[in-house]
Amino acid sequence: MDTIENFKIPKEVTHVTKTLQNSGFEAYLVGGCVRELLRGEEPKDWDITTNAHPEDIIKLFEDTFYENDYGTVGIVVKELVENGKLNVAHETGQTVSQETDKIIATHETDTVTAEEDEEDDFLAPGEYTKEKSAVIEVTPYRLEAKYTDSRHPDEVVFSQSLGDDLKRRDFTMNAIAYDQHKGQSVDPYQGHHDITDKIIRAVGEPVDRFEEDTLRILRAVRFAAELGFTIEHSTREAIKLFAHKLKNVSIERIRDEFTKIVMSDTPMSGIMMANELGVLEHIIPELEEGIHIEQNHAHSFDVWSHNLRTLQHAANKKWPLKVRLAALLHDISKPVTRQWSEKNKDWTFYGHDVVGGRTAKKILTRLKYPKKLIEEASLLVRYHLFFSDTEVITHSAVRRIVRHVGKENIWDLMRVRACDRIGTGRPKEQPYRLRKYHAMIEEVMRDPLSVGALKITGNRIMEITKSKPGPRIGWMLHAFLEEVLEDPAKNTAEYLEKRAGELSPLPDSELSVLGVKGKTAKEQIEEEEISKIRKKHWVK
Repeated sequence: MDTIENFKIPKEVTHVTKTLQNSGFEAYLVGGCVRELLRGEEPKDWDITTNAHPEDIIKLFEDTFYENDYGTVGIVVKELVENGKLNVAHETGQTVSQETDKIIATHETDTVTAEEDEEDDFLAPGEYTKEKSAVIEVTPYRLEAKYTDSRHPDEVVFSQSLGDDLKRRDFTMNAIAYDQHKGQSVDPYQGHHDITDKIIRAVGEPVDRFEEDTLRILRAVRFAAELGFTIEHSTREAIKLFAHKLKNVSIERIRDEFTKIVMSDTPMSGIMMANELGVLEHIIPELEEGIHIEQNHAHSFDVWSHNLRTLQHAANKKWPLKVRLAALLHDISKPVTRQWSEKNKDWTFYGHDVVGGRTAKKILTRLKYPKKLIEEASLLVRYHLFFSDTEVITHSAVRRIVRHVGKENIWDLMRVRACDRIGTGRPKEQPYRLRKYHAMIEEVMRDPLSVGALKITGNRIMEITKSKPGPRIGWMLHAFLEEVLEDPAKNTAEYLEKRAGELSPLPDSELSVLGVKGKTAKEQIEEEEISKIRKKHWVK
C-alpha cells in the first residue's frame, strides 16, 4: 500500500489516537479520511475506531459527550479550523459553538446508522462554520446487526475485533483502517486497489449492505459524482433492486446526499447515474419528465439534457447551492407547458417560468431545504426569463427585476441566466445582450447623486431663510450638491445651514445660475460613472 504522509494528519487527531494507544487500546483512522489520504487529498473529516468501550474513552479525555445509541463518543478539541475548513469528524454532523460551547446537531438523531454518516454534514462546500472548537468522534468496534427498518441496527454489540468493524462498512474504499503510529494499514477487502482503479464496490454481498441501510445506494451515486469513480456491476445491480426502498429513508438524509451530488464537481453525471439506476424518481421525479422532450430551434438538447448541462456549468463556475438548484430546476415545468405553434412551426413553453417557480418551491419544500434557500432558489427560477431586446429595454424594467428578486439575489439571477445560455449548447457565456444587462443593473443599483443625500432639506432651508416654497429652494439645494460633490466633508447640517443663510440674500438671477451649475455638475458626474460602467462591460 502507498505510504500515508502522517504530517497531513492534524495534531489534535494524533493526540486522540496516541492517548488511546498509550492506555493499552487499539486506535485506527478509518473510513473516508483514510480513503482521501490514499488519494493524496486532504480529508475534511476524521474518524477513529477503537476496541475501547465508551466508558473507557470518556475516562481518557477531559471534554467529551456521549448521547447516542451507537457507542460514539464525541471528544471536544480546540483550534481545528484552518482556512474556513472544518477538519474534524462528522459521523453525526456535530460541532461545538465557540460562543455557547454547546453541542449543535446539524442532523436529526434518527438519521445516523452504523458508521455510515461520518461525512454526513448538510453544509455545502464553502459554508462550513468557522468554529474554534470542534468534535472528533471515536466509535468502538461493532459487530454486524440486523436492520429491520433499513435504517437503524436493531441492536449495537461492541467487539474487540477490527475485522468485525470493517466488514460492516459500506464500500471497500471506506473499509480501510490505518494505524498512523505504526504506519500500518488493514485492508481486508482490497479497498486500496479499488481506490487506485476508481471503483466503488460494496463490502461483501451488495444486497446485504443495502438491506442494512438503504441510503447507501444514494451514497454510492454521491461518491461516484464526488470522486469521479464508477460503480462496480454487482453493486449497480443491487442498487437497482433496492432503489424503491428509499421510501423508508428519512427525507432529510436523502436531501443531504442529493445536496452533495449537486455540490460535487460533476453533478450532471451524478444525476444521470441516479436516473439510470432508478434512484432519481425517489428524489425529484419531475426532472425525468424532461427526458426526450424536444425543445424549440434555439436549443440543441432536450429539456432533460438542457437542465443537467445548465447545472453542470454552475458547478464548473463553483457557484453556490441556490444557484445550482435554480439552474437544475429552471426549466422544470417546460414539459407541462409545451405546446406546438402552427404559426411558428415550433414548440412554445409559455408560462414555464411562472409555473416553474411554483414547482421548484414545491420540490425544495418536499426535500425540506431551509426556508430561505427555498424562497431564493424558487425566485431565481420564477424570474430566469428576464430577457428583452437590449435596444428597447428600459432602466425602469431593470429596476422592476431588481425589486422582484432583491438586490441580494440579482447577481445570482445573472449567474443562472449565464448557465441557461451555456446549457442550450452555445459557446459564449456572456454575449453582448447579457453584458448589457450587467451594465444596466449596475447603473440602476449604484447610489444615485441626489439632493436627498444632503444633510439639509428644503423645509429646513425655508425655516432658516423665512422663505416660501418656490424655485429658489431647488436652486439652493443644487448649489449645495455641487459643493458636496467637490468636497464630501461639507455635507454637514452645520455647514449647509450656514450656507443657506449666505445664499438667501442673492437675487434670483445669481441664485439660478448657481442652481443650474450644480445640476449640470451632477449630470456630468452621472454620465461619467455610467460611461465607466458601460466601458467595463464593453457595451454602449
